[in-house]
This record gives sequence, structure tokens and C-alpha cells, in this order.
Amino acid sequence: MKLNTYLTFNGNCRAAMEYYKNVLGGEFEGGIKTFADGGEHMKYKPEHADKIMHVHLKTDDFSIMGSDNVGDQFPFIGGNNFSMSLTIDDENKAQKTFDRLADKGKTMMPLADAFWGGKFGMLVDQFGIQWMVSTSHL
Repeated sequence: MKLNTYLTFNGNCRAAMEYYKNVLGGEFEGGIKTFADGGEHMKYKPEHADKIMHVHLKTDDFSIMGSDNVGDQFPFIGGNNFSMSLTIDDENKAQKTFDRLADKGKTMMPLADAFWGGKFGMLVDQFGIQWMVSTSHL
């Protein structure tokens, strides 16, 4: 069994997933698929043809999947009911990753010493996604 995070964006999925790939590494497994790539059986408004139907960012350690919300049935609501949680053993890499994710976003709790002996911080990135970054006790 695998647990993957699937993020829905309000039209900026491509920019967000390219950003995450740049910050976190990995590759887009199967490429980036638009609604137009889905063929004739896909039902979408013409203005949504270039929006992302599915993208899967895969690394050796985790996966993030995403799409743009283009349906009227389920309106987009920016999520505050989940966080992406990264555990990075190297404190320098953790700080660098935290800083890059926080760029143009908002730091909620700076990466600092945590009660378990590692470090922990929280942020909201420029796309409104909440992140927790931690290090294990070294």
C-alpha cells in the first residue's frame, strides 16, 4: 500500500508542480497531461483545454500528484485541512528546502529546535499549500 498526496489547484497546477520539481527534485512520471490530452471522450470547456488533468511528481522517497479544478460541481476552495510533511535528515538541506518553499509564501513557524531533538518549521508556500519541515533527532 502506498499513500500519495493529491493536490488540486485553481488553474495554476503547472506552475506549482514545476516549482515543486525544481525545489524537491524528481521527475514527472508519464509527463504532464492536459484536459485536451484526454481525447474526445473528455468533457471540458474549451478554455480549460490547456489546464492540467493529471501530473505525478515522483522521487525515490515520495510522490505528489496534482490537477487543476475545472469543474463547476465542486468549486475550488483553498485547502487548510492538510499539510505536506517533509522529514529531511540533513539540517542544512532541511533549512535550504524550508527557505526555498517559503520564498514568496509565508513562514508560520521558523525551522527551529523541536522538543524531540530535531528541528521543525511550518510555512504556507506561494500557492497556498501548507508545509511542515522537520529533521529527526541527529
